[in-house]
Amino acid sequence: MKKDLWIDGEFKNASSYMELKNPYNLELLAHIGSASQEDVLSAVNAAYQAKAKMAEMPAYERAEILEKVAHLLKTEREECAELIAVEAAKPLKAARAEVDRTIMTYTFAAHEARRIHGETVPMDGAPGGQGRLAFTIREPLGVIAAITPFNFPMNLVAHKVGPAIAAGNSVVLKPASQTPLSAYKIAEYFHSAGLPAGALNVITGSGNKIGDVLMKDNRIKMITFTGSPEVGSYIREHSGLKRVTLELGSNSALIVDDGVVLDSVIPRIVNGAFAYQGQVCISIQRIYVHENIFEGFVEKFVSETKNLKVGNPLEEDTDISAMISRGDVQRTKEWVGEALNNGAQLRVGGRAEDGIFQPTVLMNVPSSEKVSCEEVFAPVVSINRFTEMDEAINLVNDSKYGLQAGIFTNDIHKALKAAKKLEVGGVMINEIPTFRVDQMPYGGVKMSGMGREGIKYAVEEMTELKLISFKTE
Repeated sequence: MKKDLWIDGEFKNASSYMELKNPYNLELLAHIGSASQEDVLSAVNAAYQAKAKMAEMPAYERAEILEKVAHLLKTEREECAELIAVEAAKPLKAARAEVDRTIMTYTFAAHEARRIHGETVPMDGAPGGQGRLAFTIREPLGVIAAITPFNFPMNLVAHKVGPAIAAGNSVVLKPASQTPLSAYKIAEYFHSAGLPAGALNVITGSGNKIGDVLMKDNRIKMITFTGSPEVGSYIREHSGLKRVTLELGSNSALIVDDGVVLDSVIPRIVNGAFAYQGQVCISIQRIYVHENIFEGFVEKFVSETKNLKVGNPLEEDTDISAMISRGDVQRTKEWVGEALNNGAQLRVGGRAEDGIFQPTVLMNVPSSEKVSCEEVFAPVVSINRFTEMDEAINLVNDSKYGLQAGIFTNDIHKALKAAKKLEVGGVMINEIPTFRVDQMPYGGVKMSGMGREGIKYAVEEMTELKLISFKTE
């Protein structure tokens, strides 16, 4: 199968193509168009030509288009889930859950399209303001460039494209090189739903080549990016006065306090650590357990981890499958090896075979190890003990990242202290940090990025506030 670029409402040939392989068995899936600089400019041209039509489109029409996309996803749910499973090696049950979330994300976007509004401003609150009526409105920015990662190839596209369309913008989408098929499927859905040609363009290929063109083109008014801190920093430094939102990952931590009923939380925590091979920005990477329950927690956690089914992502009962690339498997193996050489203890896992890294549990990991202080983005979790809550909070905060953190405790005072003191974008009380529903504000502090996703909040990022004032006297 050959997949061309989607530009100005139709598939267009690329000057070159790259192979796309299944991460699990390395089967050739397709030849994917690799955009040249001219292709990128063609996509930007199409988006720029479409921006006026999008800005003039009534809110209800934008909402109806988004609702139709959600309906198409619902109609072809199984096909979409299988597409995610083969191109991303995401276990099928997790892929289905992603499709369901994508449906909700576009549904929320349709709702928000109908309620974008401003507010009245009490001008007479200041001397000289009397005799005036003023109000604000929100207007679309214009052309938005969206750069998305491989781990949620449909839902993270939806979190950028959904609010952009809801707000009346046009979009140039650059999906991850490993997961372009999902993005092209979504483009076809939007076309079928009646989105004007050029309002959504999908270009694949070299991130360096495409990103540099998008950053330099002044017709692009905003770049929204999910990926690594290194690339995010580069985008921010080279995008001039463009608006930029960045979601840059984390090494998310969980605190488990004394008195927590372990049998009720262990399955949830194991899922938060290992779902989709740990390749989730808010996967549990660090767990800090009160010393009174530490040994019992580790035993139950290891036992539950051993129950995970490893194998083919298309099998119904698979929990863990291949990582996104063999290179990531090797990197993970090296990081775990370094931790073990420096005093960490291995309780289970630590092995790799045919692209699959076994779910791995480490104990007593020094905070300076990469599996602790960097984003491991793999099925690896470290468990350390603490004595006092302040100590646990400090351990969580001892990180350059700050996306989300979780705490399980029966003490409301400890919960509220953690909520206040944890240096993260979201604190999940009696919940894992991996928890997310798609209407909530989502984003981080420190090197985890800037700006917020969650449809309502993304719409605010993707619109400009304009003040209108009338002198009535």
